[in-house]
Amino acid sequence: MDFFHRAKAVRLRSHHDKYLLAEDDEESVTQDRSGSSKSARWLVEYVPEYENIIRLKSCYGKYLTASNQLFLLGMTGHKVLQTLPPRLDSSVEWEPVKDGGRVKLKTRYGNFLRANGGLPPWRNSVTHDIPHRTVTQDWILWDVDVVEIYVDSPAHGNRPSAPPLPVTDSVHTLTTAPSPPTVSASFSRQQTNESPKAEGRTIYYHIAEDNGEVLDEDVQGYSLIFKGNGVEDLTRKFEEETGLEGIIVCNRSPLNRKLYPLRLQLPPNTVTMRVVLVLPMSKVARDFEAQGLL
Repeated sequence: MDFFHRAKAVRLRSHHDKYLLAEDDEESVTQDRSGSSKSARWLVEYVPEYENIIRLKSCYGKYLTASNQLFLLGMTGHKVLQTLPPRLDSSVEWEPVKDGGRVKLKTRYGNFLRANGGLPPWRNSVTHDIPHRTVTQDWILWDVDVVEIYVDSPAHGNRPSAPPLPVTDSVHTLTTAPSPPTVSASFSRQQTNESPKAEGRTIYYHIAEDNGEVLDEDVQGYSLIFKGNGVEDLTRKFEEETGLEGIIVCNRSPLNRKLYPLRLQLPPNTVTMRVVLVLPMSKVARDFEAQGLL
């Protein structure tokens, strides 16, 4: 709690040097390099029962919430939202954990507030998760900028520390199915006239829905620069950029328009490609396995 001692309002800056931002739809939470707007300011509330738990309230009067909505179907990360639940429960409670000169914000269920990097739609998104890959370990670290303090520090007394809650308990349960990720203005697409920073081919990609459908497939989509000819190397490149494992890189057959996993060597290194990423726990991935394509 040292970082939040006497803090009335703070800004949180991620490992990517971006600030935790409350979007003006009053629901989404993202990251942005500009920390000067009111959306980057979070009011700190102290939970009366415990000395090591806080709540963070956005400029819209909504609480930073660890929801149980999957950010991407089949993956482990869950959405972080702004909500105003009828009763303030454990989904809006965060435990600051000191880590050197920075802090980790832990949910009552053991997940951590995570600022995602990599390619869209992961870039600039915020989820809660437990990072398993070394490259993403720092994504749960935050710098705390105190922008307003209490003149008289809220009394903590001898309140106990909050115990962790069992993972099996429901947190802010939602009855609707997880929605596919939406791309806000913070997830701006690559500009078509942007010059490559390194040699290699441009690969445009879309992300398939659970059933294999691709929204706006006629639109150019996102892109990355890849130097190489191997499917395994390309898959590894996507995994490194996104922090996700098990991605299946596919192309669409010009004959029947069905998706098929890439198997052969890629075309010559100068040829621009268009691919579709399939998530490993999706229905279309299970169909691939049933057909013996994986």
